[in-house]
Amino acid sequence: MALTREELTKAVESALTLGSGRGFKQSVELVITFKGIDPKSPDIKFRDVIYLPKGLLMPSKVLVIADGELLVKAKELGVDVVSREDLQRLGKRDIKKLARKYDWFLVKSDLMSLAGRVLGPALGPRGKFPIPMPANVDLNAIIKQYSMSVRLRNKEQAWVGCKIGHEGMNPADIADNALAVLEFIKSKVKRPLEGLCRVYLKTTMGPPVEVPLV
Repeated sequence: MALTREELTKAVESALTLGSGRGFKQSVELVITFKGIDPKSPDIKFRDVIYLPKGLLMPSKVLVIADGELLVKAKELGVDVVSREDLQRLGKRDIKKLARKYDWFLVKSDLMSLAGRVLGPALGPRGKFPIPMPANVDLNAIIKQYSMSVRLRNKEQAWVGCKIGHEGMNPADIADNALAVLEFIKSKVKRPLEGLCRVYLKTTMGPPVEVPLV
C-alpha cells in the first residue's frame, strides 16, 4: 500500500480544520468504502478488535466482571467492577445502563455463561459482547489493551469504519492509528487496497476528506 504516514497526517489535519468549531470534543473517524465487491462477501465482513498504537485521547471504557482474586485485583487497579452476585441482581434498567456506558466487558471465563445470559440481550444490538479472560490473566495489561482498542464491524455493507482518535490528539498519532487499521484490513482482504476501496477521514460532525491511494 502506497499510502504514507505523511499523507494521512495531512488528511487528518484537513479533517480537523474542516470539522472544527462544533462546541464539543469530536472523535476522528476512518471510513473505508469498497467497490466492485459483493457486500455479502466474507472478504469484507468485519467483526474484529483493532489495537490502536497511539490509543485515544478519551480511552474506551472497560468493565471487569469477576469474582475471587481477580475481582480483588480489579478493585486494587481502580477499575469499574461487577461481581458474580452483582451480576445476578441486575435489573433490566441497570443492564441497559451498563450496555450504554461501557465499551468493553472483560469477564472471568467461568462467568461467561452467566454474563452472556444476563447481558447478551442488551449488548448484542449494540455490537458489543463479553470477552473471556482466564483467572491468571495479567489484568493490568488486558485492561490497557482494550482501553486502546476499537471495534471494526459491519453488516453486509460495502463499507466499514471506526474511531481512530479525538480532537486534541496529535494528528501524526491519529495517522499512526489509521495506518494500523488500514494494515489490518489489507491483511484480511489479502489484496492491495488500491483499486479496491476509497479511504476517508472525518470528524464526528465534519465533512469527509478523501485520502488518495496511489
